[in-house]
Amino acid sequence: MTDLEPRPAEVVPHDPNTVLSPAALDRLDRSIPENTKTAYRRQARDFVAWCQKHGRDALPATAQTLADYVSHLCDEDKAPSTIEQAVATIRVAHREAGHDGKPDTRAALRILKTHKRDRAEQGKRKKKAPAVTLDVLRAMIDATDPDTLAGRRDRALIVLGFAMMARRSELAALRIGDITFTDDGLVVLIRTSKTDQEAEGAEVHIPNGVHPDTDPVRVVRAWLNRLDTTDGPLLRRINRWDQLQPGGMSGAAINERVRALAVRAGCPDAAKFTAHGLRAGGPTEAAKAGHPVSFIADHGRWSKTSPQVLEYIRSTEKWRDNPMRGIGL
Repeated sequence: MTDLEPRPAEVVPHDPNTVLSPAALDRLDRSIPENTKTAYRRQARDFVAWCQKHGRDALPATAQTLADYVSHLCDEDKAPSTIEQAVATIRVAHREAGHDGKPDTRAALRILKTHKRDRAEQGKRKKKAPAVTLDVLRAMIDATDPDTLAGRRDRALIVLGFAMMARRSELAALRIGDITFTDDGLVVLIRTSKTDQEAEGAEVHIPNGVHPDTDPVRVVRAWLNRLDTTDGPLLRRINRWDQLQPGGMSGAAINERVRALAVRAGCPDAAKFTAHGLRAGGPTEAAKAGHPVSFIADHGRWSKTSPQVLEYIRSTEKWRDNPMRGIGL
């Protein structure tokens, strides 16, 4: 059997106790983020194709089949995170098909551990998108044209993304009504996010800035003043003729826009920039300014012990609190 496509439930039409209504099926399907489903489908297709090529069963797969497949991915020098996602996809597909706990992953994970060590010995490290620091942010701002719609939108995108420590999915989901101006700055409502599993929502408080070009309040106001509506997506699509288009920017479009601005600004390694650089830059600069980890984590919607936020902050602390500093070298 080779059907590894994720599905919400098995429906038996003649037993009402095992039937899900269309509404329930729809909600069950939407409980999985679209990008997660896309990644699962891609991983499932690749595994099925490999199994067919080598005469193996994809479902149920044996521990040996999984281990050999992981070894194949290692031969292709796939990133460890990609291989971990493949293993997770295969396990989820088996669980949904009634093969809970299959296939056994112990051999596969030992092979993956060897792959990680081999890559480390070869000097290969996890690829990281460059952080958008304040200097980079200002360079990107200078690369925009404030007299155009695209320029005003791009300024709002990168300044707000930096100040919110935002995920690109959060930026793409923002609507005009999610922005509230106060005397102290602005409040951004994030209705749902990657880590908000209960969809409770979160408010991000962003204080007034001191520089006109990077003050989130002035930059967002300038963009809103150019819009033709008080409702709808905050970050609107704009065509090549600088005309507003229906609908908002997708996460992928936001990623490409950040990269394009980095290229235009002449940033080193500009082609490696992504929207994640905005999320990484905020905590890095906040740590430099001496703000506590707990405040930074809360603002960026991380847990206080998140290894990700600690990684951003430690990159700053390694210089600020370096034990070799001030000893007279």
